[in-house]
Amino acid sequence: MPTADVLMPQMGESITEGTITKWLKKVGEQVGKDEPLFEISTDKVDAEIPSPVAGKVAKILVPEGQTVGIQTLVAQIESSEAVQPSASNLPKAGKPAAAPTTRPVAADPAAPPRAKPPQPEPEESTEEAGRIRSSPLVRRLAKEHDVDLTQVEGTGPGGRITKEDLLAHVERQKTAPSQAPADSARASAREHVTREEVVPMTPMRKKIAERMVLSRRTAAHVTTVFQVDLTKVVGIYKREKDRFERQENTKLSYTPFFVRAVIDGLKRFPILNASVSGENIVYKKDIHMGIAVALDWGLIVPVIPHADEKNFLGFTRAMNDLAERARLKKLSVSDVEGGTFTITNPGAFGSLFATPIINPPQVGIVGVGGVYKAPVVIEDAIAIRSVVHLSLSYDHRVIDGAVADQFMAVVKRYLEQWEEDLFA
Repeated sequence: MPTADVLMPQMGESITEGTITKWLKKVGEQVGKDEPLFEISTDKVDAEIPSPVAGKVAKILVPEGQTVGIQTLVAQIESSEAVQPSASNLPKAGKPAAAPTTRPVAADPAAPPRAKPPQPEPEESTEEAGRIRSSPLVRRLAKEHDVDLTQVEGTGPGGRITKEDLLAHVERQKTAPSQAPADSARASAREHVTREEVVPMTPMRKKIAERMVLSRRTAAHVTTVFQVDLTKVVGIYKREKDRFERQENTKLSYTPFFVRAVIDGLKRFPILNASVSGENIVYKKDIHMGIAVALDWGLIVPVIPHADEKNFLGFTRAMNDLAERARLKKLSVSDVEGGTFTITNPGAFGSLFATPIINPPQVGIVGVGGVYKAPVVIEDAIAIRSVVHLSLSYDHRVIDGAVADQFMAVVKRYLEQWEEDLFA
């Protein structure tokens, strides 16, 4: 039966390699055409790769955990419809390379062995060397001084322990370090053995680390925090949530409310929608909004292009679609590129507020804290209101504190005086 080659796909023009994180089918198992065959991780996205043909998995040539170049042969499938994978067989996530080459694969193991914890030292033991020869006087003195006669060397006839031997041993014990603390220290060391497991960073985690360190090293980070009265928005959300999902068949959350307010602020203060290039400031005419999505295996920021051109409903649909595809590993490289500003929501996990790191080359990021009820003074009276803390981390190289606070004041006002129709 003919076989079809399965190649490591190119997930975007800037992607040159990928790591196979999981095989979804084993050798000998059947797989359908376009059924997920394996998962890969690149420095941009994680994705499921479908089988180019239907058939039986004949060979798996690259183990889990190994990184190989694009167009590398990773598996073979026995199939009556066997064909060589072409651009049409690969995920439509990026333009195939003009002249793909296979990167030599290092013979590394699929996964690192678990580091074994240091083994505790064996317990020390003592053995009786026959009957101890001593006089009743020596035994009485040994009891008074709490001396173990097996530890005393006798110099009398036949190794008999004399009074002088015992007293000399007592004097030596007064000046020598106590054995008890030493034994205790060894026991304590055995109890505090650290168990460890060494796991290499995934390509996504390495890229996150690289970009965050670059951001902290490059941008002059400053964070300002505003408390916002979200009572009106919370009322609208609770009133329209069920209707929104029933009528529009998509979930409603607080995130679109915050995004719409931020977009209004970016229009009024375009310096927040800019980037730095050497000694130049690049103003972006379009607002491409990045929405941070927390995944079990890392953090990714899908981008909604031209977010300022969408109405509330359109933006909500686009946001929910990206978030769902991120969790299903269905994003393409184009889905995570080109963002001009980012919103992250640590409040979803209970945080009051955060000081997020700017996503380079952007110059600002808004962090949304948790929504909760709190006593608020309104015209000399105390009222229970729904509040949220919004933080703005901004690059002080190009954004002054006054501008940052004016931007946040606009966001605050938009939310507190919400007037936008959710269904228009």
